[in-house]
Parts: sequence; C-alpha cells; structure tokens
Amino acid sequence: MYIVTEGIASRYEYEKLARVFFPDQKHSDKEADDPNALRIEVRWNGRHISSRLKAGEKEFRDETLVPQEKAEDKGFCELAAAQLLCRQFTALTGFNPPWGLLTGIRPMKLLRMLTREYGREEAERRFREDYLVSEKKLALSRRTVLGEDKILSLSRDNSFSLYISVPFCPSRCSYCSFVSQSIEHAAKLMPEYTELLVKEIGMTADIAKSLGLHLESVYMGGGTPTTLSAEQLERVLTAVSDRFDLSDVHEFTVEAGRPDTITPEKLTAIKRCGVGRISINPQTLNDEILRSIGRRHTVEQVYAAMDMAKAAGFDNINMDLIAGLQGDTFDSYRRTIDGVIAMDPASITVHTLAMKRAAGLVTEHIAQYNAEGALASQMLDYGEKRLTEMGYDPYYLYRQSGMVGNLENVGWAKPGFEGVYNVFIMDETHTILAVGGGAVTKLKQPHVNNIERIFNFKYPYEYISRFDEMIERKKGIQEFYDQFC
Repeated sequence: MYIVTEGIASRYEYEKLARVFFPDQKHSDKEADDPNALRIEVRWNGRHISSRLKAGEKEFRDETLVPQEKAEDKGFCELAAAQLLCRQFTALTGFNPPWGLLTGIRPMKLLRMLTREYGREEAERRFREDYLVSEKKLALSRRTVLGEDKILSLSRDNSFSLYISVPFCPSRCSYCSFVSQSIEHAAKLMPEYTELLVKEIGMTADIAKSLGLHLESVYMGGGTPTTLSAEQLERVLTAVSDRFDLSDVHEFTVEAGRPDTITPEKLTAIKRCGVGRISINPQTLNDEILRSIGRRHTVEQVYAAMDMAKAAGFDNINMDLIAGLQGDTFDSYRRTIDGVIAMDPASITVHTLAMKRAAGLVTEHIAQYNAEGALASQMLDYGEKRLTEMGYDPYYLYRQSGMVGNLENVGWAKPGFEGVYNVFIMDETHTILAVGGGAVTKLKQPHVNNIERIFNFKYPYEYISRFDEMIERKKGIQEFYDQFC
C-alpha cells in the first residue's frame, strides 16, 4: 500500500487501520506500478478533512468539515479522517470490523480511560460512535471491564509481578510467533540454561528486595515450561520460593501447555513448590487439526493430562483454545468447546487465530478473508453463549494484529479463578520483572503511562553466551526507580 498524508504528520495509524481490512499488505515508500495496488490519501486543511481510497478500478472519496472549535485539535481531526477511511474500506471490501477503528491490543484500557474521564455512559457512547465499536463488542467489553477492575484493585504503587521464561517447546506450532526453540535442536542447552535462570532469579530477587517492591503474581511461561525435567522444574521453582517473599502473592502459575510434556512427576514437583494454577492448552479437540498445526499430541493425551493434574491436587486449571484454525469447522469447534467445558477447568482462554499471510494483490483475498472472519466470529459467539451458560465470566481481553476477522482473545473464568497476571500484564498495571530467554522487563512508573523496557537476549544460546552482558543491563531497574519512584 502507498499512503499520502497532508497536514497530518503520521501515516502510521492509517496504515494499521488498512491492515484490519488487508492484513497481507505492507506499506511502501514509493507508489507501485501495479494498477491493483492500494493507494490511500488523507488530507487535513483547517476544518476540511478528505480521504481517497483507490484499488484497481475502484475509487472512493469522502470528506467532512469539523467544527470550528476542533479545527486545531489534531487528535480529533485524525480520528475524523480514520472514520472516513473506515467507511471507504468497508465499501471496498464489504467487511465491517467489529472493533471499528481500534487497532491496539488493549481496548479495555481505552474504555477504562474514557470512563475515568467522561463517566460510563459517555465513554460507551464514544466507543460506539467515535471509535465505531459494534454493540456486540461493547457488551463484551462492559462485562470484561467489571472482571478486570476487581483484579486491578489488588495492585499498589510498589507492586510488581514476576515472569519466568522457558523458551523451549516439543515442536513449533504453525501459528506461533513466540520466541521458542524445539527441544530436538536445543535439548543440550537446557541444563546450562536452567542453572543460569536460577542465578538470574536470585539476582532479580535481590533487586526487588532492595527497592522494597511487593510481589503480586508469578507466571512461568514460554515456550512450554514442562519441557524441563521434574528436577529442573523443581530447581527453578524452588529458587523463586526461596528468594522471593510469596506470602501475599495472589497467583503462582505454571503454563504446562502441551499435554505431551506433562507427567505425574512434573506435576508433583510443581505442586510441591507452591504453584496453585496451571494451564493445559489443547487449542482444539480435533486430532486432524492438531496434526495440521504441528502439535505432536492427541486429544486422548489432553484428557489424560487433565486427569493427572486433578489427581495431583490442582483445582485451578486453565485451558487455551483457538478459534479460526485453518481447516477447522464450526461443528468441530463446537465439539471442542463442549468437550473442554465437560472437563470442568476453572478458566478457559479463547484465542482467535493470528497469522501472517503471504503478500498478494489487494483484491485477491477479500472473499476468503471475509469468509474466514465470519466463521471465526460464529465460533466465538457460540463459545460466549456456552461459557456464559456454564457460569464463566470474561475477565480479560486483548487483541493482536492480523487476527482473523479482526476479533479478540478473551479469558473466561469461574468466579474466584481469574488469572490475575493476565490482567496485570495486559493493563500494564505495574512493573513486570522478567527473567529467562526472550523475557522483557517492563518498568512502570506509578500513576502515569511511562513504561521502560529491558530486553533479555531472545534465544537460549544467546542467553547463555551473553549472560553477564544481559545482567549488566538490569542495572537499569535500579536507575529507573531512582529516577521515577
């Protein structure tokens, strides 16, 4: 796509909006020779805002005149321009995005901010009329914010959460964008990785203690943490319980993830270390789809893992599912939702597939994309209905770029079993101190949106070979708190 702006400095927001409709299109700094290429123009001149959209032989023009008192308000005028473009994109594609103009990953954060500033009624009006969010998604947002607010009230100015990264998996799923390595290629690194991870945990605990920070939640993710042996898991988790004060921690989660990595020995080790919540993630209860997406486990192993977890004493178990997996059907997804509910997990997280697509002509994938989005939306609607009927409530919501149908990911939980770390990380409520390969420490200044990041090296071999260099970076934690807190 080629974007021309006049009077408005940034094209970035319009580029993101365009990708809602054309997720395979990338911006180019020069106009393409291809007559089918997408051309977008946005012009702002005083009170006058105009937009023009051209794709092949189709061309759309629109304009608006903003009130005199808003003529110098850049934010208002950029929003007005986005509304024009959204109407033109819908006319071109026939797709009316359910989240309207919203392209960020945290729509609940925006709704909460608007509510604080304008009150609930006006905030919801702006969500509908200014940001063009559908009534259906507004209703879901309203329910979700209520769940989030209860959790956010647990945080205080000196709060933080701890994230532990284990970037290994049995195999790589076809849709995955996380930093992880197959244990087939990285198994030899795991013992040394574990030792250094324990060392980083200890150093991070010392920093947190020196700053007087209060630990609210611990989340061990990846990757798949249960690719570690029972002994390695216990070594890492014991380091956490030995070095951090867990007396007021609301949640200690280990993402067991792949059912084929779960054993009674690992579950016993996890339970013994004080972990109260685990996640077992089938994604689908369709063996054919599991094979097609590169997951080397069966539906039978999902049921076996749940039985093992309950036998080990876990009553707070989350299960992850994905709507819109390629090749999945509505009937197959319905059986997945019903089958997972029948296993009676405490919480169920329903994701929508987010994938990169191969680039192509602007008009080439419209029909296919709309059909995929309609099917994924139907799947989510069924899931919402059944989960609500069975006593689950939405407690956090986030979005990703390239999601099928421009939809969302939602965490559903029985009352009292919400995953608090999920809410803290998505709302950017407080500091996240992160350890392990690919982990990102996020330092949050209380009462403002100032966040600074410290990145660990992504891959296990880098984490090991450049460990001292990485630890040196973490002096930035102390420097941040000296400056802002």
